[in-house]
Parts: sequence; structure tokens; C-alpha cells
Amino acid sequence: MTTITKAAAFRIALAARALGEIKAGAFTIKLAEKLGLPLTEGKLATLTVNDLKLVLSGEETVEPDIDTASLKLAVRFLWGEDGGDDSLSVPKPEPYADGDMRGSLRVAVASNTADNLDGHFGSARHFLVYQVGLDAIRLIDVRPTLLADEAEDKNVARCELIRDCQIVYVQSIGGPAAAKVVRANVHPVKFPTPVPARDALARLQTTLNAPPPWLARVMGVEAKSLSRFAQEEA
Repeated sequence: MTTITKAAAFRIALAARALGEIKAGAFTIKLAEKLGLPLTEGKLATLTVNDLKLVLSGEETVEPDIDTASLKLAVRFLWGEDGGDDSLSVPKPEPYADGDMRGSLRVAVASNTADNLDGHFGSARHFLVYQVGLDAIRLIDVRPTLLADEAEDKNVARCELIRDCQIVYVQSIGGPAAAKVVRANVHPVKFPTPVPARDALARLQTTLNAPPPWLARVMGVEAKSLSRFAQEEA
């Protein structure tokens, strides 16, 4: 007897990829325990986000802070949808050459849809790379993660995609992945609520003149709050 149809297996593979850290084989076993055999497209189409949370509970390969956006995307794949047209309508990069924006920061944004900050580090479909300066925010690159996910350690491969950035904005990121990002000299910043990427970056932009200590370290400058104490001690 066939235990799983080819179409169902394909849907499960796409959903596992959307979830970031789970292995397709382990995920299939969990789904079979929940839905029974054979696993079919019809059974997968009955799953809800809450059902998926229950299926994943106790699964050690899933990061505990897996985000709602990734869960929703996984459910859509299990239903046989392609993730929605807006997931493919990524913005076009603007012309940029090194030195165009002196004193700017390079920031990667984990994204699943259009130009939104709505991705988990381990499952986002692409990284939007922006140059952020005092007077401008410019999208300079869009980097898909599909090839990175074929690597033996996909989190390391994702780090390589953004190694030239100083900051990465994510909706969520697990501890092991965050440690790898930091080792790549990129500072991870969680932004739990999905927002347009430029809205989040505009908030960052307002702090560039007087950066807080963590941002001053990233920029390689002295925080103004610390320079005051240095002057008092002189």
C-alpha cells in the first residue's frame, strides 16, 4: 500500500523548508502520527496553523521561537498553494556603488513577501539588502536563499549570503543560528511584528546621529552617551 502520494511528499518538502530547521523525514513522521496513513493531499489540506503547532510540539529539530509567518507559509504549502503571488513580487534593487553613501550601514532584512520584514532567519525566502544613511535608504540587492538551503549547514550558508552586512533584521532567530550570525560579524536584531522593511529601517536611521552603545560598536564609533563621561574624566 502507498503510504504517501508524490504530490503530498512534495508539499511536505516545501513546508519543511518554510519551517527552517525541521528535517522533511521527521516532519513526515509527525504528520503521519497526526493524520494517519496514507498521507494524501486531501488530509494535508485539512491542517490549520494550530494543528501544525501541535504536530511540531516536542520536535527537537524545530527552533522554539519559530515565527507565525513561517507557520502560515508552511500550512499554505501543505494545502497545495504556492505561497501567494506577493511572495514573488520582490522589489528591484537601485543602482549603487561603494562609496555612494558615506557613513552608511549595510543592513540585511529577512523577508518572505515583497519588501516586508517578515522572515525567520532560517526560513526567509530572501534577504533584502539595504544601504542606510542619514539622508537615504537604498535597496541595493535581493538575495534568494534557495541555494543556501541546499548546503550541509544552511544557517552557515545563509550567514555567507549577508557577510558583507553589519546588521540583519529578522522576525525571529534561534540561539544556535544567532551565534553563527555573530561569528560572521553581523549583528542580529529581532523585530517580532511584521512591518514594511523601510519602516523598520527608518527607525534605525533616526539613531545614526546619536547611536546607542550597541549600534556605535557596529558602526565603529564612540557612543555619544559614553563620550560625555570620557570628557568628564579628562
